[in-house]
Amino acid sequence: MMCEQTGQEVDWEKCPADWEDFPPLVWEMVDIYNSLGDRVASDIGFLGKDYTNLPLIFELRGIDTHQKEVIFDLLLWLEARNIQISAEKVRAEYAKIKQK
Repeated sequence: MMCEQTGQEVDWEKCPADWEDFPPLVWEMVDIYNSLGDRVASDIGFLGKDYTNLPLIFELRGIDTHQKEVIFDLLLWLEARNIQISAEKVRAEYAKIKQK
């Protein structure tokens, strides 16, 4: 590890989380998120996920009502984050085009 090479102590607060650090519900949410289709517009970027098949995905995976609520909240949080990242990338690309 780099800390061993430099002789520094590991600062666990600065270490990123590993997949094993998250509960299985988060793993399930990420898998569901990646299963949903993307809604994208060429001039706007990522608009969000297509939730049309979400009830079917929940049913096929046997997810109970409480888990559905938690997973849906996490899906919305992740979607909002990805929309923001996409909007920032589109703005940066428009700024590059205007500079030319």
